[in-house]
Amino acid sequence: MANNGLLCEQFSKIIGGQPGFAGGKCVTTINRDQIRATILGKRFRVTSSFSFESLNNRNGRALCLGRGAFLQKEVNTFISAIRNQGIKVSSVRNEWLFEQPRLIYINIESVDRPLVFARKVRQALKAIH
Repeated sequence: MANNGLLCEQFSKIIGGQPGFAGGKCVTTINRDQIRATILGKRFRVTSSFSFESLNNRNGRALCLGRGAFLQKEVNTFISAIRNQGIKVSSVRNEWLFEQPRLIYINIESVDRPLVFARKVRQALKAIH
């Protein structure tokens, strides 16, 4: 568990998020505080999360997942950047009604070494900034 904790911290540091464990998997969360969003007129904290689980100790590969929140104008740039990193886009959708501005959520998935996945995600996130 200590090794997974260290790996989770490294994973989160690369992505630029806060590390944690949920349901036995490493999850890092990024707050997108620069997006001043509301739902039904109330302030809403926009977050993205990335995780890994089912780590194979022999080859170091794990199921790596992500759920990113984006402004509409960021969607195509992020999708292109993440696909260029060899990561699959598994869904693109909105989750809320009556939010301002419109938020689009993109789910991604890959079987990869967690730190390699984290570097790929970081590179794709840089494309929208």
